[in-house]
Amino acid sequence: MIQLIINGQPQCFPPSGQARPPKSDQGDATLNITQLLAHMALQGKRIAIERNGEIVPRSKFDEQVLTDGDKLEIVVAVGGG
Repeated sequence: MIQLIINGQPQCFPPSGQARPPKSDQGDATLNITQLLAHMALQGKRIAIERNGEIVPRSKFDEQVLTDGDKLEIVVAVGGG
């Protein structure tokens, strides 16, 4: 399990075996932002993500491999009138 701090709350997620092979010896225990959003049922929504104090562009969601203890802030845009 990978433990992340999301919007100030600790949460655990299973690693995805579908992630590309890591460059370290972590085995297949990886999870990228796109996979995390799928776990959280947020794919396709208008969101902004900050990882450890840095904004992550949407084009980099597949490339950002998350590790234990990463701190994420996820903001979901809400429409209204």
